[in-house]
Order: sequence, then structure tokens, then C-alpha cells
Amino acid sequence: MELRIFTEPQQGATYDDLLRVALEAERLGFGAFFRSDHYLGMGTPGLPGPTDAWTTLAGLARETSTIRLGTMMTSATFRYPGPLAIQVANVDQMSGGRVELGIGAGWFVQEHEKYAIPFPGTAERFDRFEEQLAVVTGLWSAPAAEDGGFSYDGTHYQVSESPGLPKPVQRDGHAGGPPVLIGGVGKRRTPVLAARYADEFNLPFVPFDTGVEQIARVHAACEEIGRDPGSLTTSSALVLCVAENEADLARRAAAIGREVDELRENGLAGLVPEVVDKIGRYAETGQSRLYLQTLDLGDLDHLRLVAEQVVPQIP
Repeated sequence: MELRIFTEPQQGATYDDLLRVALEAERLGFGAFFRSDHYLGMGTPGLPGPTDAWTTLAGLARETSTIRLGTMMTSATFRYPGPLAIQVANVDQMSGGRVELGIGAGWFVQEHEKYAIPFPGTAERFDRFEEQLAVVTGLWSAPAAEDGGFSYDGTHYQVSESPGLPKPVQRDGHAGGPPVLIGGVGKRRTPVLAARYADEFNLPFVPFDTGVEQIARVHAACEEIGRDPGSLTTSSALVLCVAENEADLARRAAAIGREVDELRENGLAGLVPEVVDKIGRYAETGQSRLYLQTLDLGDLDHLRLVAEQVVPQIP
């Protein structure tokens, strides 16, 4: 089981805050450093204000050396597919091939209202999301311009003989570029899109049994198009709150505004032996990665505890 660090900087973090966490995560041997793609704090003023996901990942690409970097999840409403393909390819080059694109349809209406971003209805957002996936991956895997390049005639996006430049360093993802992550619990379109485009399917903060059911839908969608379900990595994102004793556990829960009992039920939370057991339960479902949502970015001892006491006990 690979453990990855996942941050929510819209809740209140500067680039320097993110850099400190990313460097410590790299030093400790975590598999990746991911960040959300949001422009508005949730239940908090989010001071000093949001940072842009791909701008900060570009900086981190140059200031780290081994840890993988990505978004969970870039909102398809925020960027046109062509510029997004260019941004991700650029950051992939800047990192030496360490970038992953987590992407979703977008859901947080208030941040769209506050920052002048159009927010279509659910059906149109998913239509645009599907077309974005086709265009972004099509541009990455496009043949050379002299061989016709890449063209696409969608309802929302059209491309005519694009050279599909620049090319990312990584070209061996399922869709021809860096790894693509898709997540969610939609029962119809989400599994189909994951089967067609994703290298990894992620379950975001869902009850354990709900996740098992959704993985089954995604695997069925893979089989329907002749894809080996085993070629798709599955993972979960969970709030992290672990400690060596109950007093420290209560302190860490209070620091992120949560109750210990609720976190024990819904997150990767508890004392070290409890957390090790929970990780084993997720591994039994075939999941091979967990994204540890780290909300208190000033508590680097939290990450050290996981690396030094939890990781060595994972089978």
C-alpha cells in the first residue's frame, strides 16, 4: 500500500507552506504530494487566500526531486482543455516526468460565483468533462503535425489538426500521457469515463462499503470495453488523524475542527495500531494507494509519526 499526502490549501496556506510539507513528505518517503484545485475556503476565510494548483505545482516541480506531484481534482470548469494540456505537459517537463492529472467535472458552485467562472448544470458539466478528457489526452498522444496532428469535433470543444505540443515527458499512461486520475461515486457516467481514460480511480471520502460497490461498477465498465480491470489502480482519499495516545489524538482532531469519534468512523484516524488495521482493510479490497488528507499543515510531526510508526507495519 502506497501512502500519498493530500493537502487542501484553499483552507489557508501559502506556497511556502506547501513547499515545507512537500519537502518533508519527500524526505520521509511518501509516494506523492497532491493538492486540491479550489479557489475558495470551505467554512473558513482561507487566509491569506487561494493559490492556483498548476502554478504551485510548477514551483514544486523545480524545488523537489523525487516525489510525484498532482491534483485531486482539477476542475474541468476552470480551464479550457488545450491550455490545460499545455500546463500539465509543461509541469511534467519541469519535474522530469513526475506529474499526475487528477480531474473532475467541478462541483463547488460558490467558488465559481466568487471568481467569475461559468458553472453549467450537472449534465453539461459532465459533457464538458468528457470532452476535456478526450481533448487533453488526444493532444498528448497526437501524431506529428506532418502526419495530420489531432482533430476533434465535439459539442463544446473543437480542434483542427493540432500539433499537440508540447509533449509531456511521460507518454505511457493509459491515455498516452501522464497518469490520469478520475474519482467519484456517480453510478453511470463516472465508471465509464474511468474505464476509458483513467490510470487510477479514486474514492473521495466515501463510506467503506460504498467504495467497494463503486469499484465493482468501474471494473464492470472496464470489462464492457475489453479493458483488463487490473490495469486500473484503485485508491481512497481519507482524512488523516493519528497519534500515539488519546490526548494527542484529541488535540489533532481539535486542530482541524473535527470530533475524534467521527474521524475514527469516517477517516484514517485513531491510534497507530488502529490505523495500521484500517490500511489493511483497504488493501484487502485491492486498493493500492491511500491519499492522506493533511489539514494541519503546520504539524509536520504528524507526517513523521506516520512515516516512522505506521508505514513500517504495513504488510
